[in-house]
Amino acid sequence: MITTSEPVTLLAPPPESRVVEDDVLQYLSASRLKTWSNCRLQFFFKYVEKLPTPGKPALLVGKVAHSVLQAWNMARWRGEETSAKRMKQVFDAQWVEGCQKEEIIWEDSDQESKIQTNAWTMLEHYLEHSPIPQKEKPEAVEVRVERDLEAHGLPPLLGFIDLVREGGVIVDFKTTAQTPNPAQVAHLNEVQLGCYALLYREATGHTEGGFEIHSLVKTKQPKLVVTALNPLEPEQVNRLMRIMESYVMGVESE
Repeated sequence: MITTSEPVTLLAPPPESRVVEDDVLQYLSASRLKTWSNCRLQFFFKYVEKLPTPGKPALLVGKVAHSVLQAWNMARWRGEETSAKRMKQVFDAQWVEGCQKEEIIWEDSDQESKIQTNAWTMLEHYLEHSPIPQKEKPEAVEVRVERDLEAHGLPPLLGFIDLVREGGVIVDFKTTAQTPNPAQVAHLNEVQLGCYALLYREATGHTEGGFEIHSLVKTKQPKLVVTALNPLEPEQVNRLMRIMESYVMGVESE
């Protein structure tokens, strides 16, 4: 099922989910599954002990970038202003709010100014070179979706999808300091994209039209790398289900 305050073209939103975050087996998510698969110790500290994560500039840049791109996609949806000038206003406001929320401790004002300038330059480059036409209306923007997996003996799967383009193409935005290797992109993001596919199929009753990973590269001269991937294959779905089962069994045995 799908929960959103905006009128998307997926399915009508049900009542707000009652799922809470107190128990690591209360629900599944792409981030939980990926962290569990990569490092059990990191998973324990983050999701069991819930240790606070120190604010890092890279994390701040990623969150602010996602907020700006969400605003840009929402403005396209509503037929509102999408100019770089307008997005810069969103960026500035989100930067101030993010610095306060993440409690970033800068070495000095020059460090913040440099990182802030580079972050906006990266976003400005994306807005200028995005493969998404300005007038293309999204199917969904930053939409919250839930899939019931009780029939498989698993907790529900929850997630937020950044963007769904026309034709059901799921888009995920990444910020990175290094140019991604196209041969590794599918492997590194298989769990996340697999979760998105299951959620999209639950919300619409249709198979996704494919995936696009838009990588905003924070190099001296910013880059945009778009990786297009095919819809999820049955064997990939089966592999994802095995990962979910392994997660539940592993957490229960801890």
